Amino acid sequence: MRRLLCCLLLVPALAGAEIYRWTDAQGQVHFSEKPQAGAEQVSVKPQVVERDQATREREARTAKFYDARRQEQAVAASRSAEARGQQQKKCGQLREQQDQLNRGGSFYQLDERGERQYYTDDQIETFRRKLAEQLARECI
Repeated sequence: MRRLLCCLLLVPALAGAEIYRWTDAQGQVHFSEKPQAGAEQVSVKPQVVERDQATREREARTAKFYDARRQEQAVAASRSAEARGQQQKKCGQLREQQDQLNRGGSFYQLDERGERQYYTDDQIETFRRKLAEQLARECI
């Protein structure tokens, strides 16, 4: 925090710095912030960069491209999050089925007449094995 305050206090001083130019005995030109004998003050003006029409159009196209790319990435992230949510829901259902099978009991399905057809122990074990394989494959 102290450094930031110091930097902010020095910025106006740097902006108003005076530059001096002088030539020494050997004919060499020097620049300094401290005045020397025979030095003249030089005014330094910031350079203003003016962009031509082609540059402004190119920058606009670039900005448009990057905006479109960011929008594509946001849509992809949204779709990915939705897919993860669906996958988690499916895995939750599979784990719930697995828990129900592990608790035991009688399992059945209704036939075309609406009567219960109970699964045999072999059918339950086959279903348990397939469910475990599906969980291992899809819900790591």
